[in-house]
Amino acid sequence: RIYETTVNGFSFNTSSKIFSKRHNWRRKKIMNKLVIIISLLILFSNNCFAKEELKFFIGENKIDLEGYFIQGGYVKGKTSSKIKIKFENRDVYLGKKNKFILGFGRDYSEVANLKFNIDNKWINKTLKIKKNKYKIQKIDGLPKKFVSPPKEIYERIIRENKLIAKVRTLNSKIDYTFQDFLLPAKGIITGVFGSQRILNGKPRRPHYGIDIAAKKGSKVISPTDAIVRLSEKDLYFTGGTIMLDHGHGITSVYSHLSKVLVKKNDKIQKGDVIGLIGSTGRSTGPHLDWRINWFDQRLDPLMFIKNK
Repeated sequence: RIYETTVNGFSFNTSSKIFSKRHNWRRKKIMNKLVIIISLLILFSNNCFAKEELKFFIGENKIDLEGYFIQGGYVKGKTSSKIKIKFENRDVYLGKKNKFILGFGRDYSEVANLKFNIDNKWINKTLKIKKNKYKIQKIDGLPKKFVSPPKEIYERIIRENKLIAKVRTLNSKIDYTFQDFLLPAKGIITGVFGSQRILNGKPRRPHYGIDIAAKKGSKVISPTDAIVRLSEKDLYFTGGTIMLDHGHGITSVYSHLSKVLVKKNDKIQKGDVIGLIGSTGRSTGPHLDWRINWFDQRLDPLMFIKNK
């Protein structure tokens, strides 16, 4: 084959096989850079929220809050002493150095109530939560059975949803959630948190995670140290699925995997490979669907990445 290239403004031809290998290597390198750039552009265009700080005193206790006071966001907190805290009537676990975390789901109300117990009296602190803006995402070409499942599949779907919901009730006394989160896969971000989904022309539930498109077999890593709470090779909607427990009610889900490489109750470290990208379950192509919850509150995973 004859190849033409330009170096410093000068064009020349070559038929060298060595050049062909170098050319392919350079092209792959350029494409990898483009993937990273495009992903970053999508990340910042859809996740351009500034982190905020809120400091106040409850009695003699200093309270520090830092994070995203917006739908789909979260805040990390710290108290100067060990006190009881409730958030929307849920007991909040204080970990090492009196740290805690709160989450505001996709459609959270404009007001949140954070309560502190001082001398056996509950004192309320009102937090203002901003409204988020969500996109509309259309996905066509899905098999009909995944858009409108047949009745004989209902029992299976209910059973699998209960497994997932059970993991999301955990309030483990581990502090991995305070580590900086890594992006679990390399690829192009093709789906963002909160977008209203139109599947084969029919409105369906919003997307509660982000989609990272990559080649089948690409590695999926754990964003922090974690404990594996669910490891399934074939759930109806999500196919190969892993759920990780990061502590303080924070759990994460990794779906559509071609291979699941960890088992339930495994203790894993930040950066460990936990699975491989695939297109199992309800999917039109190889990608990772990554989701994060604070109990039943759906959070935007990209806000955890921006927290670095």
